[in-house]
Amino acid sequence: MTSKIIFSSNKLGVITNDQLQSMLDKFNLGRLISSRNTEQGVMKQTRFVFSTEGEFVFKGNPLYPGQLIEEKFFVEELRKQTNVNVPTPYLLDDSDDIFGWNYSLMPRLPGMHLNSKQLSSNLKRQDKFKIAGLIAEALLDFHSWKGSQYGDLDTKDLTILPFEGSYATWLYNRIRYWFNDAKKYSQITTEDVEWVEAILENAKCTFEDLSSPTFVMGDFKPGNFLVSGESNELHISGVFDFTNAYFGDPISDLIKMITIYIDKDEIEVTKHLLSHYLGGSVEKEGYRQRLQVHMLHQRILDWGCAKAIGKVTWDEDLPFSDWAARYTDTVAKLID
Repeated sequence: MTSKIIFSSNKLGVITNDQLQSMLDKFNLGRLISSRNTEQGVMKQTRFVFSTEGEFVFKGNPLYPGQLIEEKFFVEELRKQTNVNVPTPYLLDDSDDIFGWNYSLMPRLPGMHLNSKQLSSNLKRQDKFKIAGLIAEALLDFHSWKGSQYGDLDTKDLTILPFEGSYATWLYNRIRYWFNDAKKYSQITTEDVEWVEAILENAKCTFEDLSSPTFVMGDFKPGNFLVSGESNELHISGVFDFTNAYFGDPISDLIKMITIYIDKDEIEVTKHLLSHYLGGSVEKEGYRQRLQVHMLHQRILDWGCAKAIGKVTWDEDLPFSDWAARYTDTVAKLID
């Protein structure tokens, strides 16, 4: 379930102090001092809770059955499998007696979001390169966790449920599904379709040859990790939100950060991220093709969503293939 694309959420709604205190009492976490909404919780499922025993992140009203069970699984496994700081202990209450739905409680991690005004406004050029390298290192650490098969977590027995067909089949079907969905909200031309199919065909053999299922966070972006320290002391102090995690092709986790850097015209920072992640001794050809497909996938999702909700931030008359080619061409050139 984790790899499913979700565009809407169940918001927390009105939460009372009495309810929060009952939650703290259940876990012996002191007396409530205050609480407030998290700044970057896009899904509106989270809230900061401050008590006499510490600072916590409260997450509730799950998007789907098992959401918090699988997030707890991934957090606890990543704590064991990697050195990346994740929010543990991850406390889970399966009952609905306090809020009417189950919820989780985890420690608030230190640091600031990369896109926070306080941090981003003070970053020097060398700091941006430093952080790009840190992102690569964190993802490499995550991706050291290998699985036995490509698929999602089955929360019934905490095993990996294989995708229908091969990973390549699952990925290509997903891309084509959302591309067809985008036709409901925007003009997709024959030229656009031919361009998309050419990228997919060019990479088909590369994806069919993949044989190492790897942990994929699925949503590595500024809102889901924190940075601490000054200049040379900068470090990633925490990563969270594993609602989209599954086992697949690890380099797909690079795409959201690459997109952000391209949008800011920070091409050299993008190149540093890629070179740091890929290293100097790998065969680049397969990576180039796979990155183009993963970028295409993300561009289709972003295009369709923006067109559907009427929040297009680019020239409305620009054909999809022309718009998306800026990103797919850039990653191809940076791998050369």
